[in-house]
Amino acid sequence: MKSISNHDDDVHIVKDRRWDILFVPAAILLCFCSPLPRVQAQNGPAQATSSETSEQKVDSLTKAMAQAQSQMETVQTQLAELRAQLAALQQQIATEKANAPAATQHAAASGDTTESTSGPAAALDEIRERQAIEESQIATHDVAKVETDSKYPLKVSGLLLLNGFVNTRQVDVAAAPTYALPGSGSTGLSIRQTVLGLDARGPRLADAASRADLRVDFFAGETSADYPGGVLRLRTAHAALDWKNTEAFFELDRSLLEPNEPSSLVAIAQPELAWAGNLWNWNPQAGISHHFALSDSARMKIETAFIDASDPIPPGLTASAPSVTQTERSRWPGVEARIAFQHGESGIGTEVGVGGYFSPHRAGDGNTFNAWAGTVDLKMPLSRYFELTVNGYRGQALAGLGGGGYVNYYDLYEGSEEYAHGLDDAGGWAQLKARPATRLEINAGFGVDNPFAKEIQASMASAGSSNYPGLARNRGVYSNAIYSPSAYLLFSVEYRRLWTNYSSGPTDFTDVIGIGAGYRF
Repeated sequence: MKSISNHDDDVHIVKDRRWDILFVPAAILLCFCSPLPRVQAQNGPAQATSSETSEQKVDSLTKAMAQAQSQMETVQTQLAELRAQLAALQQQIATEKANAPAATQHAAASGDTTESTSGPAAALDEIRERQAIEESQIATHDVAKVETDSKYPLKVSGLLLLNGFVNTRQVDVAAAPTYALPGSGSTGLSIRQTVLGLDARGPRLADAASRADLRVDFFAGETSADYPGGVLRLRTAHAALDWKNTEAFFELDRSLLEPNEPSSLVAIAQPELAWAGNLWNWNPQAGISHHFALSDSARMKIETAFIDASDPIPPGLTASAPSVTQTERSRWPGVEARIAFQHGESGIGTEVGVGGYFSPHRAGDGNTFNAWAGTVDLKMPLSRYFELTVNGYRGQALAGLGGGGYVNYYDLYEGSEEYAHGLDDAGGWAQLKARPATRLEINAGFGVDNPFAKEIQASMASAGSSNYPGLARNRGVYSNAIYSPSAYLLFSVEYRRLWTNYSSGPTDFTDVIGIGAGYRF
């Protein structure tokens, strides 16, 4: 079928040829009505001339009529084609109008919310919503805008988040638990996981674009009656120079070894499976990454960075973190590196990576030990609707990254000699994501952090040593549904169960039921 533009061209052609059709009969009429040349009085030559002129006129008229007939036949053919195209187009429009209500009724009757039927309508609603918001922003741009000293654009964003929670047993933090404790449960509401963000674009330097962003929440300190909203806390921050294939950066974020994160609208302040297989700790880092193409659809990414791993507070302790960390006391920064293979569209296709980490540590008593880890990660779409994510690790002294039960090392004695030994640890997590509709996702996952039991027993048996405080193994399983009726509204319900083993005593567990309602701006 021809396009509408071709249809317009054909209409213009028809109009032009209508003038040709009108012109030919007019020319014939003028020829018959015009006076014939006056015949001279002489015989012979004059009569011959008059006869030749009349024959020529007849020939000309005959040719003109033949040409007009040919043009009329051509125009009639083109008009027939245009009529056929218009009829087909009208039939297609009528079919689409007839099918649209039927598809809507079928979806309503069967409860079908698959992406194939709701996708276009949802996408159209989102486009209209964004257009309305952008028009409103443009209208108020001259009245209210964010201005910086650098005069470069700054974007304010965030997620205003309300969480409701029910914990059947005692947990470390009621609004965002990570491990179970002996004791009774709790129920409540919290807005402390609200996140605010700033995104900035800066000048170009050495042919590289500069950018920066930071995120804060209100999860620092304990909630009190006088200040129930919590205290502002820096979550993550990034600054980078971006070339075509290379990026130089410094940041406060989770390790390069953990590029993926479980999906949750309930566990934001402490991410899903924190201290249960997810090496989530936000640490200062500075590094560089580079990617290069292997083919049209395959790429390789290499990244490395220095990292200053923190010293988390062990369970049950309320003392503030030391002013100098074990990494800083060693006078040597930690290093980390990761290499990944990517296939398909970036962020959507398959990605598999391996990583490594090494960091010298020095305890407060002067004993030294090393932290190290080897990791593997996988993110792979299984079909149009499913995606699998897996992360695993094995190492020592991983408390600074978010593993090892909050403890990096324990002391052992050989005779009168005391030395520090990095706690061996292994763990990881996996998540299966399903997207049955454009605005709905369902996630289910499992994670475990498992320090070596024999080392815990050895540390507990060492008299006079600063023994491992007790968190031997922590496991978690969860399932949630996240629904977004528009681009700026989010709703979620989640069930989670935590099993926590300590160095002695039975396993503690808790069921966690959470709901989340968020407004993204």
